[in-house]
Amino acid sequence: MNADDALVYLVDDEDAVRDALAFLLGSRGLTVRSFASGPELLAALDGERTPPLGVFLLDVRMEPLSGTRLHDELLARGLHNPVLFLTGHGDIPMVVAALKKGAFDFLEKPYSDNALVDRIEQALAVARAMRSEGSRSAERQARLGSLTEREREVMQRVAAGKLNKVIADELHVSVRTVEVHRARVFAKLGVRSAAELATLLAS
Repeated sequence: MNADDALVYLVDDEDAVRDALAFLLGSRGLTVRSFASGPELLAALDGERTPPLGVFLLDVRMEPLSGTRLHDELLARGLHNPVLFLTGHGDIPMVVAALKKGAFDFLEKPYSDNALVDRIEQALAVARAMRSEGSRSAERQARLGSLTEREREVMQRVAAGKLNKVIADELHVSVRTVEVHRARVFAKLGVRSAAELATLLAS
C-alpha cells in the first residue's frame, strides 16, 4: 500500500514494543512516527502548522498519560483522526467508552500482525476520506468504516428489526455473541436503539 502523506502516529512507553511495531508497520510500507509518551506526541503536534493526516495507534496502559486520556486530549484539540487502541488489559466498559468517543477500533494483545496492519490500512483510508470530504457525511462514513464484517452483518439485521435470537440463528453464532457485536455497533455509530440505527442508515 502506498501511504502517501498519511502517517501512523504510534505511542507506546515500552521501547521494545514501540520498536517492534514501528518495524512491522514500516516493513508493510507504512510511514510511522513513534513517540514514547502522550505528552511527547502532543508536543510534536503542537509544533505542526497543519492538522495531522493519518491515524493514532495508542497503547492503553502508559505513564504519565494513559491512551484513553491521550485520546481525550486529542479530541480537545479538535483532532478527530481515527484512533486505534492496543491493550492487554481491556474490559468492556473501557472499550465501549472509547468507541462512543469515536475510536476506530480496540485491539487486544496478543494481536495478529496481519489483522493489525489491515485495520490500520482501513483507518488510513478513512482518514484520507475525512480529509478530502471534510464534512459530517465523512464522519458518518468513518464510523461505518470502523465496523468489522461481522459487525456489519449484525448491523443490517438489527436495522431490519430482527431479534437477537433470529440473528444468532442466521449467523450460526450464540445470542451472547450477537449482543456483544450489537453493543459495539451501537457504540461505534453513536446510536441507542434499533430505530436510531435504521434512521442513520436511511439518511
